[in-house]
Amino acid sequence: MASHSGPSPSGASSGSKVVIYAALAGNFLIAVTKFVAAGFTGSSAMVSEGVHSLVDTGNELLLLYGLSRAARPADRTHPLGHGRELYFWTFIVALLVFALGAGVSIYEGVQHMLAPEPIENPMVNYIVLGLSFLFEGFSWFVALKEFRVTKGRLGYIEAVKRSKDPTTFTVLFEDSAALIGLAIAFTGILLSQLLDMPWLDGAASVGIGLVLAATALFLARESKGLLIGEAAAPATQAAILAIAERDPGIHSANGVVTVHLGPTQIVAALSAEFEDALTAPEIEACVRRIETAIQAEHPEITTLFVKPQTHGTFAARAEIIEAQSN
Repeated sequence: MASHSGPSPSGASSGSKVVIYAALAGNFLIAVTKFVAAGFTGSSAMVSEGVHSLVDTGNELLLLYGLSRAARPADRTHPLGHGRELYFWTFIVALLVFALGAGVSIYEGVQHMLAPEPIENPMVNYIVLGLSFLFEGFSWFVALKEFRVTKGRLGYIEAVKRSKDPTTFTVLFEDSAALIGLAIAFTGILLSQLLDMPWLDGAASVGIGLVLAATALFLARESKGLLIGEAAAPATQAAILAIAERDPGIHSANGVVTVHLGPTQIVAALSAEFEDALTAPEIEACVRRIETAIQAEHPEITTLFVKPQTHGTFAARAEIIEAQSN
């Protein structure tokens, strides 16, 4: 077995950090404003919105922390690097959205529905909601613009499922949930005032909590797949095989197994059959040529293992794995 380890990548693009910083600044200012408004008006929906923005602020800090931890180089205890730390902290973000954001919002809403109180100074809420919509809209636009760069021609849901960088789509979904929550809060407060039914304010808070719960479950599902380990894109796997096939020392490139340790950090295991006449030094030189070519075309493949193996042996093993999975 031969292996190659390249430099440890940062784990995410600088564009991802721009998205997170934009969301962090916006959510912190919005959270403070919402809590002040909730104190003046007594609105349950506004309390939920404040909690929502506060949780999102903490989430952005966790994502930045995850990016920093994932960028650390490989060491003795983590020979393949720390890339998956980003996926771990993204999963924690999803749990926080569910436990704190959704949980507190639903609890606050139910309490207000059981003991409804009229909203005081509703105009303050409308002003705050309007400003919050502008701030959240800006953050959402920044996240959407960055996500469009990476998604290509794929649909949004399909792009999220295939994405290996959870930072951008996490912020995008958080901001989308925030905009929906603002619309629900505005509707609940307005109907509560017009219909003189203060319990509708609490119902809006419950609605915000349900939106957050759905968002959290979706993010947790996607983060779980990345944390467990997802394969590289089919095009990347095909490129590895094509590069190996081009080398004169390779009789056949049988297959490749890949796994993402980070958005731009892939570990690949290549099964290849070498030409029979090659000596051990010639095989070693062949492996080095393949490593160099793959690294030049796909720097995200930071670790490559090459296993000398006949096509028949590889095919038999593949059949066993296929039978076990059915």
